[in-house]
Amino acid sequence: MSWSSYELLTGFGLVFLAVYYYFVANFNFWRDQSVKGPKPLPFFGNVIDIMLGRSSLGDYLSKVYEEFKDEPLIGIFTRRTPVIIVKDPELIKDVLIKDFSTFADRGFTINPRVDPLSQHLFSLEPQRWRPLRHKLSPTFTSGKLKEMFYLLVECADHFEEYLDKQVELDSVIECREITAKFTTDVIGSCAFGLKMNALGEEESQFRTVGRKVFHISGMKFIKMRIREAAPWLLDLLPAVFYDHEINDFFIESMRQTMEYRRKNNVKRADFVDLLMEIRDNPSKVGDIELDDILITAQAFVFFIAGFETSSTTISNALYELALNPAVQDKLRNEIRETLKSCDGQLKYETIKSMSYMDKVFNETLRKYPPVTTIMRRSMEPYTFSGTKVTIPARTRVWIPAYAIQRDPAIYPDPDTFDPERFSEENKRSRHSSFFLPFGDGPRNCIGMRFANFQSKVGLVKILKNYRVEVCDKTPIPYVNNPKAFLLAPTGGIHLKFTKVAS
Repeated sequence: MSWSSYELLTGFGLVFLAVYYYFVANFNFWRDQSVKGPKPLPFFGNVIDIMLGRSSLGDYLSKVYEEFKDEPLIGIFTRRTPVIIVKDPELIKDVLIKDFSTFADRGFTINPRVDPLSQHLFSLEPQRWRPLRHKLSPTFTSGKLKEMFYLLVECADHFEEYLDKQVELDSVIECREITAKFTTDVIGSCAFGLKMNALGEEESQFRTVGRKVFHISGMKFIKMRIREAAPWLLDLLPAVFYDHEINDFFIESMRQTMEYRRKNNVKRADFVDLLMEIRDNPSKVGDIELDDILITAQAFVFFIAGFETSSTTISNALYELALNPAVQDKLRNEIRETLKSCDGQLKYETIKSMSYMDKVFNETLRKYPPVTTIMRRSMEPYTFSGTKVTIPARTRVWIPAYAIQRDPAIYPDPDTFDPERFSEENKRSRHSSFFLPFGDGPRNCIGMRFANFQSKVGLVKILKNYRVEVCDKTPIPYVNNPKAFLLAPTGGIHLKFTKVAS
């Protein structure tokens, strides 16, 4: 039986109409709820620029935020899936804190066959997240951080020596790479119990693999978009999506570390010790099966989140300090005076006492939150307080932290770098949901304290000896990389380092 051209065209037309209908049938969802939002496009919804790598999620949501600035809730679509953007601070507080039990899920799809290391605290479903979070939290208390602080200082001393050598070779330095080497050493020491030697070697294996985790090549970008649009393909073609270099390297490194400690009875009061204790006492975490992969996944997220977010934050702070020399001089004076008062010793209490440093750190995170959008997914139907908007279970909820923290109605003249926004008086005058670099509520960033101290120690080691200034390679203005998973500049941050008199 042969098909005529007319029959073939008719068949293709019907298939196209069916696919078209599938993608647009849901587009009345927000209109029926009287929730305003931009008009979606067939097949793409509202995220065509993000899918094609023409805009970062933070930049896109900033545009939507401004376009619908008087709306507490905004409705958009990722392809055909409804997503609600929450702007109102009280509603944000409801989602993250008050009604957390409804929004305990971040909404990430985990495929252990393809991404075994994705089974970590950041992306785990609530059933496994709750007991693991409870047992891992002691590692990040002030007391534990004090115990590990000597490891941080050791890495910082090596960083100081390395920086001196680099400046001798060339006064213009790409800050994100050099600070990433520092934070790689710190996280490697505290999370894996290993000396990463990212500062001592030009291409240490940990730094090479760490760089690959966040490098978005053309093929990796395509795979990311396929995974988002058709996650069922991962089960059909796991070999295509599995990254042997990253997964095998971290799993084997963690296995060797734990085996060495067990055989030699090594104790370092760090993250590895806690993970080993949890694995050796499975009754402490209920019905979770704690194998080497799940244990490694927790160390993996500590590593990737700790080195990338902190190195970027240090670099962004240096960038703003180079553009604002008066702020830089004031911070350097505080650093030197504080160190002088404690005989030059860098201690936990030393960092904690630097009030202006804290303001600079927070203002940096206001302008450049590494995670631009806080994501949740409803676990049951939910009606937003004071509205008639009801969302069904499994609806995605996005909180646009980047847009909120650059809203001129909340932070006047938001492009200006002004640490005094974080004076005690100014902080009290703002709603707590207007500053969310680490999220909020029970599922906030578990490593918040560690990131705070790691970044500040790095800044101390740089600024006590060097002045940073803009140069011909400095990116002005700062342009967000549209393909980066975390907030990052396009092309890096180059600054000139000049030795200052002691």
